[in-house]
Amino acid sequence: MCGIVAYIGKKEAYPIVVKGLKRLEYRGYDSAGVALLDQGTINLYKRQGKVANLEAFTEGKNINGHAGIGHTRWATHGLPNDVNAHPHTSTDGKIALIHNGIIENYGPLKEELMSRGYEFKSETDTEVLVHLIDDIQKNENVSIAEAVRLALHSVVGAYAIVVLSKENPNQLVAARKSSPLVVGIGKDGDFFLASDATPIIEYTKRVVYLEDEEIAVVDLNDGLKIFNIGNQEVTPYVQQLEMQLEALEKGGYEHFMMKEIYEQPRSITDCFRGRMNAAEGWVTLGGIKEYEQKIINAPRIIMIACGTSWHACLVGEYLIEDLARINVEVEYASEFRYRNPIINENDVILAVSQSGETADTMAALELAKSKGATILGICNVVGSSISRITDAGSYTHAGPEIGVASTKAFTAQVTVLTLMALSLAHKKGSISETKFHTLLTELEAIPEKVQRILEKNTHIESIASVYKDATNALYLGRGSSFPVALEGALKLKEISYIHAEGYPAAEMKHGPIALIDEEMPVFVIATKGTSYEKVVSNIQEVKARKGKIIAIVTEGDTQVRDLADHIIEIPETDEHLVPLLATIPLQLLSYHIAVMRNCNVDQPRNLAKSVTVE
Repeated sequence: MCGIVAYIGKKEAYPIVVKGLKRLEYRGYDSAGVALLDQGTINLYKRQGKVANLEAFTEGKNINGHAGIGHTRWATHGLPNDVNAHPHTSTDGKIALIHNGIIENYGPLKEELMSRGYEFKSETDTEVLVHLIDDIQKNENVSIAEAVRLALHSVVGAYAIVVLSKENPNQLVAARKSSPLVVGIGKDGDFFLASDATPIIEYTKRVVYLEDEEIAVVDLNDGLKIFNIGNQEVTPYVQQLEMQLEALEKGGYEHFMMKEIYEQPRSITDCFRGRMNAAEGWVTLGGIKEYEQKIINAPRIIMIACGTSWHACLVGEYLIEDLARINVEVEYASEFRYRNPIINENDVILAVSQSGETADTMAALELAKSKGATILGICNVVGSSISRITDAGSYTHAGPEIGVASTKAFTAQVTVLTLMALSLAHKKGSISETKFHTLLTELEAIPEKVQRILEKNTHIESIASVYKDATNALYLGRGSSFPVALEGALKLKEISYIHAEGYPAAEMKHGPIALIDEEMPVFVIATKGTSYEKVVSNIQEVKARKGKIIAIVTEGDTQVRDLADHIIEIPETDEHLVPLLATIPLQLLSYHIAVMRNCNVDQPRNLAKSVTVE
């Protein structure tokens, strides 16, 4: 959740660390802070709120130093305020530490340290760790790196940490478990550390992703050394980043979210480029090719995910069951491992995550792996934890998604799941050659059809202006459009703070219909397909209660046009692919409503992009 950045080298650390924090602010923006080492003194600056508040606070202060660590916080333990902000320091100020994760046994550790005379200034679990490291170093008379290693033996929970010690001015110590951490190797002997690669790409493309329970020591004299918690040295595996710096900028858009909505014609194309050819009639997902027969023979596929990715899985369930005729179950990752699920070695577990670091999803995968199941992944971030733990998988190639509310990642995930469904169905022979070729051709046309929907942005914005002051909203869909309704409601909740619920259209009369009155906007996906007439009947039920109907319809529709208060037309496509189109106007509606309500679209309150704590 939190974002951590660190630098050590010949350059001034502060500008590098602060720019990195801005790039990582999507991971948390409750508070921000830096610790800078200058001529034997650690200067600490922390402020509640965003990185801009920290920058204002440091004006006119000593921000010199060749080594520095920085943190942007999503609060877990303790209120968002100056005191609880990171970095945290030892009592004598000789050690500073930043932390992403949760120390689950911080309570007993804190009591033990208090019995030894340590005093605590904050409410955080992190302060326990810096005092524990300090206590071990003093009592055991060991190096700072060894003190960190020994301290982590006592820690239960998740962590990515970077430690700065004024007694070791040429060195930073970092470690990770269940929270991501990447080390960048600079061209001039300098080093960069961060929660992900976005703060590093500007300076170097050579990186090392730390594995669980690995500790890295970066030293200006001795270079990079990695060892595990058992004190065995590990040979660093240096990777080359493929990310481009331009992808991390707004590119002229007011918000990252709008930029990422408009990137979807390209991101969807990038998802299927090289993986399908409609003219030649083939589709393949190289990452899972050797497991396809196992998937076809599996008694079931269990998809696990959270949030928007869970909605993508629901679409995938419809597609794989309908086309490939394989049993699919979709589970919330956060619930899966705690209900003692029945898993056997013939099951296939498919994890879907934008970041590839979602803590609940990782924990579910660990459980499935322990039961001998085949575990596969779909994620967006190369080198992420899920991509490393799984047996195989596919990247979505959507490019960096900075806006906290996911947009292009959703359509990218649905695209990959569509390719998977088509590949499995074709190999299994569960769909005809004609249907297979038709769906490939339709999928190839989706990016151009998304572009046509984006050209209706002004019309969609005008509809948003009518409902910007609503306090509740209902989203309805049937079949594979039901998950689209869920996703549309989630987007509205996330960025505009309007209460919204998604329902199967037929379920409305089993409770939610009681909420409908002349003030209630009801967004309905009413495109042509097998359930069209049923959805029209559901619209009639809303209309009879004076609800306001905003309908997503197929171009040329006249029946719903006569019933709805507003319509948004989308190009005709096969109903299996409607989710890729119907979700676009719902994203735009949520965006415009949020902007009109003066909400922070890219950084909605209480949320963070990468949920790395359970």
